[in-house]
Amino acid sequence: MADTTCTLAGSTGLVGGNIYSILSSHPAVSTVYAYARRELPTTSPKTHPLVSSDSSTWAALYPKASSLFFSALGTTRGAAGSVQAQRKIDYDLNLELAKAAKDKGATTYVLVSTSGANASSFLAYPKMKGELEEAVKELGFDHTVILRPGLIVGEREDSRPPEFAIRKVAAWAGKISEPWLKNFWAQDADVIAKAAVSAGLQCVEGKVQQKVWMLTQNDIIRLGKTEWTGV
Repeated sequence: MADTTCTLAGSTGLVGGNIYSILSSHPAVSTVYAYARRELPTTSPKTHPLVSSDSSTWAALYPKASSLFFSALGTTRGAAGSVQAQRKIDYDLNLELAKAAKDKGATTYVLVSTSGANASSFLAYPKMKGELEEAVKELGFDHTVILRPGLIVGEREDSRPPEFAIRKVAAWAGKISEPWLKNFWAQDADVIAKAAVSAGLQCVEGKVQQKVWMLTQNDIIRLGKTEWTGV
């Protein structure tokens, strides 16, 4: 029965785009609100784009009816222009939206983070991701799900030359002998998305007891591939 209303940030990204597609056709989901800076490539009767090129307005747009919030929102230092500009999106905007979701009554929050997240790291990116994880856990959602994928494999619209060759290696490894050459360090974007949706829906359906559920790369493969039954 379709009765879950979801909101998604990062709906045009590599993982977020896959989450958007899955939610749009999932039988357990009745409505999908999707943040975007530009028009979404596809819509359906159950999707409601929250489009604004000014992301500072996004928190005010959060729908009160949504009980499940997904965030796959993020950018790169290169695209943002600096570490400080990247932090405004990856940390500040993410946290602002998480607070809006909590204030509007969302009970489950699902964050796509990274395997290297560490609030004590000396490196800017993993430190920022780790600090975001800690901040959203403190908001006190009934359930906070944090996915920590490795290298995300898939075709990106934006150009990331250093990652391009590595993604190709990961894709090649998957074709040759996936279980031991790829899964322990890289996951396909659609598999990560499926794991995020599966975990989020399990939480709102009362199938998960823990308040904070950390999903490692092995958990992502299990939920998004091994145990995934499709929609």
